[in-house]
Amino acid sequence: MAQASPSAAVLILHGGRETGLGPPPRGLRNLPAVRMRPFARSLARATRDTDGGPVLLRSPAYTHRGWNGTREDPLHDVVRALDALKAEAGDIPVVLLGHSMGGRAALRAAGHPLVTGVVGLAPWCPAGDPVAQLADRDVVLIHGTRDRTTSPRASRELTAQARRAGARTCHVTLRDSDHAMLRRAPSWHRLATAAVTGLLGRTPLPPGIAMALALPPDASAAAGSVDLDELRARAAEGAGAPDATPAAR
Repeated sequence: MAQASPSAAVLILHGGRETGLGPPPRGLRNLPAVRMRPFARSLARATRDTDGGPVLLRSPAYTHRGWNGTREDPLHDVVRALDALKAEAGDIPVVLLGHSMGGRAALRAAGHPLVTGVVGLAPWCPAGDPVAQLADRDVVLIHGTRDRTTSPRASRELTAQARRAGARTCHVTLRDSDHAMLRRAPSWHRLATAAVTGLLGRTPLPPGIAMALALPPDASAAAGSVDLDELRARAAEGAGAPDATPAAR
């Protein structure tokens, strides 16, 4: 029996460095890529039996280890991967899931015609990065409060800037979590999976995220920000059971 053609895709983009012209290490030595494997496994399980056809999961390789200033090397790698996907599978919707430098690459590549949404995990959001390419896209940025590598405040501010530029955006806070997403790792995996599958229309979006995405363009950064623990508390109250949405730590 011929395998069904993919009806959607997710590109999983790992982190890197601010500078670094050498290639990323291979295999298990590439720790940023290894860190994304649980996300890929979670997404594979979540999309295996959903309606709407197969979802293709890919992790494009970077040519260089760093962003490298105006070279923007990972951005070009992601655009090439999207072009190759279009040639292979046609005009299918794509959600970009990126961590740190991969989050920056996802945000910058979102103007590609295939991209319908971005989920950024502790994304690198330098001041002055453009947001016009995010118009008509869904953007969910997730950040831990203990991140000392990239700025939770910068990602929250970017969601407001992108909303004014025509994007639908949400910023989610994970209390007491870090840049490597090791503190409360199951929460990262579950929330990212729910956001990606929700943006693809395969599962319902968490209500707090759905409400933020529906805000008007002039909504404040605070209005578009939600706290994961508060979301779970409200969900548990609505279900009438204190453990309806158990908090993963």
